[in-house]
Amino acid sequence: MPTTTTEQFDAEALYRELLQQVRAAMPGLPNLAIVGIHSGGAWLAERLADDLGVKDRLGFIDVSFYRDDYAKKGLHPDVKPTQIGFSVDSATILLVDDVLYTGRTTRAAINVLFDYGRPARITLAALADRGGRELPVAADFVATRVALGDHQSLALSRGADGKLTLTIEDDNA
Repeated sequence: MPTTTTEQFDAEALYRELLQQVRAAMPGLPNLAIVGIHSGGAWLAERLADDLGVKDRLGFIDVSFYRDDYAKKGLHPDVKPTQIGFSVDSATILLVDDVLYTGRTTRAAINVLFDYGRPARITLAALADRGGRELPVAADFVATRVALGDHQSLALSRGADGKLTLTIEDDNA
């Protein structure tokens, strides 16, 4: 996987790469369910579930109240409800996020999942891995690795037509 340092990415091409990786691994993912982390991971999870034919085992989680930095970050006005309409017990969960960074969101998401049951396995898919891990978390499937400056972040957005865009944003702006 190449390391990308441009201002904007072809998010649709990155999605196709992620889909290809997951599809190739599907024989080794029995009892698959897909859970997306709001909001970018939820958008990706919806598309993956549709493209992989597992829309009946699709869920969404919001990790806002599970983050260890909740007091620092506070409550965002766009908190979404967690929706898991299938049994997590003994399932292989494909946890989907847009950007993997410190690992704190992933840790919080795993805590949410365990409130719903005991999965057989949790795998992680991310559109982009920007490094900078604070916790020992690694994605099983990742479309690209990105090197960013200290005051930069990645932002996934979805247009009205459903098309994805991934851009580098300057946090000082």
